[in-house]
Amino acid sequence: MSDAVTREFLLAFWKIHILHHAEEQGIYGHWMLEELHRHGYRLSPGTLYPVLARMARRGWIRATEPKGSRAARVYRITPAGADVLKRLRASLAELQHEVARPGTARVRRTTSRRRLTAPRGGH
Repeated sequence: MSDAVTREFLLAFWKIHILHHAEEQGIYGHWMLEELHRHGYRLSPGTLYPVLARMARRGWIRATEPKGSRAARVYRITPAGADVLKRLRASLAELQHEVARPGTARVRRTTSRRRLTAPRGGH
């Protein structure tokens, strides 16, 4: 995570991927690294594992203790994580709808005039 774009934006995308796959089937770290790599994200175990730990501390995912010394710790979504993912999916759908059509005029409410106006500069 060496540049500002990664730190500011892509970290959120990684977390959404984690929640999605933890809901689908459960995940383990190495598999998640490969999955994110498949989507073009390059991160190290030193980046991923602290993210997983923070998400677990927040109660969004839960890790099962490995059965043996070589077994992987599997992370699954919790009910709280499922609620977060549901909210994120709704927000993502709204955002995708908003930004997928660049250059189109949008209508917004101005607070000072209490009327609808087209935004300046196409935003």
